[in-house]
Amino acid sequence: MTWNIPLFKMYWDQDDLDTVNTAIRSGMNWAVGSNVTQFENELAAYNGTKYCLTFNSGTSALHAGLIAHGIGSGDEVIVPSFTFIATANAPKFIGAKPVFADIEETTLGLSPESVIENITSKTKAIIPVHYGGCPCKIRELREIADDHNLVLIEDAAEAFGASVDSKMVGSYGDSAMLSFCQNKVITTGEGGALVTDSRDLYEKVKLVRSHGRLETADYFSSSECMDYITLGYNFRLSNISASLGLAQLRKVEVIIDMRTRIAEMYTSLLRTNVPVASPMSAPKGYKHVHQLYSVRVPDRNGLMKFLTEQGIMTKIYFPPLHLTHYYHNELGYQVSLPVTESVANDIVSLPIYPGMPVEDIEKVVQIISEYYGGN
Repeated sequence: MTWNIPLFKMYWDQDDLDTVNTAIRSGMNWAVGSNVTQFENELAAYNGTKYCLTFNSGTSALHAGLIAHGIGSGDEVIVPSFTFIATANAPKFIGAKPVFADIEETTLGLSPESVIENITSKTKAIIPVHYGGCPCKIRELREIADDHNLVLIEDAAEAFGASVDSKMVGSYGDSAMLSFCQNKVITTGEGGALVTDSRDLYEKVKLVRSHGRLETADYFSSSECMDYITLGYNFRLSNISASLGLAQLRKVEVIIDMRTRIAEMYTSLLRTNVPVASPMSAPKGYKHVHQLYSVRVPDRNGLMKFLTEQGIMTKIYFPPLHLTHYYHNELGYQVSLPVTESVANDIVSLPIYPGMPVEDIEKVVQIISEYYGGN
């Protein structure tokens, strides 16, 4: 379907085109090259962490991170059900069991109280998610992880650039996953990264990312014979994709500012014209980067159908994972997550992207207002 107002668009400019063009025209190092190293260094510096490794997806980064942290068969990993399925699937990749905890209604992230209730002798890690660009209660979760000697891995796929009291999301955990998929704050088309302050973890993740190969030089430009010392995968981000990431990173604060202005306009218009709608509001000291603009409304499904008829795309982020066919029917999960199910029953994500025309924002709110019988 061709949408009159799509859910998202990628933000790009001439710098993106020129940077990628230069990488391609080099005629060499399309897979591995200096852009990858530079992108990793600049991501680490921006995020306030010592180390960064890029990946072909955020899912791969999360998968590799779990392996490097030594989590495996028989271990339990606490995750939200209110997230993209990769958060829960990654523990399954390595034979661990995802354990679903409930969320809280302020940030829509993991509830610290629910996390504590789900800790057992088998629990090895917690993977909190920063929903839609809003930091979760990461300081409280950091304390819980420390108190129970658990690994804390942040799923910051949707929250690149977000912070709590000026400390970057992704720098609270023992490691964190970032995503650069096309609808994220900055994008490489597909891509991701893992950031950490641990040199030991960094070295382990490097092996997992590239076939378990102990690389003492660039594999593709060296005649050196390199050894393979463990099992690994091909999870690398290409040098071409990294060049796009560099160009995107150069304007990340501009992109975040654009998203923030659009979100503020939505919230102002909705509060004035659609009093039944409940937009998200980040706590004081929390920097929300608005990768999604989500709002809770009555008769959500009816509203979505009405907007679709007007050519306006919306989406449910997220249907609860514990109710999906795979987890509920195939794996037999039977868990009570009342807040998750309540939020997922009435939340809807509205179109948002940098450069979204003001008249489109007003049009979306106007049609929502019409649906609920407003002005």
